[in-house]
Amino acid sequence: MAFFKPGNRKTDTKMLPVTKREPVRRQLSYAIANLQGIGTRTGQEDSFAVANAFDVVRIREEGLFFAVCDGMGGMKDGKLASETAVRCLRQSFLEMDRGGDMAVQLKRSLFQASSQVEALIGGNGGSTAVVGILYQGGLFYASVGDSYFYLMRDGILLRLNVGHNLCQERYLEAIRDGDMTPISPSDIPEGEALTAFLGMIGLEEADCSVRPLPLQEGDVLLACSDGVGGVLGQEEIVRALQEESVEAMCARLEAGIVAHARPNQDNYTAVVVKCVL
Repeated sequence: MAFFKPGNRKTDTKMLPVTKREPVRRQLSYAIANLQGIGTRTGQEDSFAVANAFDVVRIREEGLFFAVCDGMGGMKDGKLASETAVRCLRQSFLEMDRGGDMAVQLKRSLFQASSQVEALIGGNGGSTAVVGILYQGGLFYASVGDSYFYLMRDGILLRLNVGHNLCQERYLEAIRDGDMTPISPSDIPEGEALTAFLGMIGLEEADCSVRPLPLQEGDVLLACSDGVGGVLGQEEIVRALQEESVEAMCARLEAGIVAHARPNQDNYTAVVVKCVL
């Protein structure tokens, strides 16, 4: 009886080279919620819109869209202006070329929305706007007017946009002249008056990102009208955005607004988005 010794056995079997597999990168998901209230006003002139908020497949293919628009009180048809603005911005998002420059398209959509509002109201009214698009793990954003857009990361709150009002305009002029002294709206008559808004004749100014801002797990975004951002301090906002769920964040933001009990509390609207894996 013969035995084969494994160590001496020849074989023609060829082994394929081992290739190192890259770890699968998990894509961000998003939890989103909103709050809205009239304040002490007689009607609601804020509007907001979202698209693809609860469709994971469409978020991956098209992105997640959200916008907050604040119709200008004291001027003509603030409600119509804000509703028109969010409708136009949402439609522009749905029609964007995902293979093109998203930042350029987003900026263009603001001016298109402004033209639509101007055509309806004739330049005698308008709306602010803050818009965000989350696409392929990055954030594109744009704004016109005095609404607020925040990012909270690791407990630090950053305002991403710049307000368009007379106070801010004077401050930027002072910086260009070499004066870094802070200016508050109370230092300037009508300092809170808007210098740019959707619907104004000849709008040329918009605050827009030029490339996607990479996001990470735990980031929280807050888009809100000045009825929120102009009332709550940054510490109050941070505490609210540290709540576990986006619904609890919105509830705490609203509780803070109510606690301030401003006699002339404006309409308030906010959209909160948390990045999760």
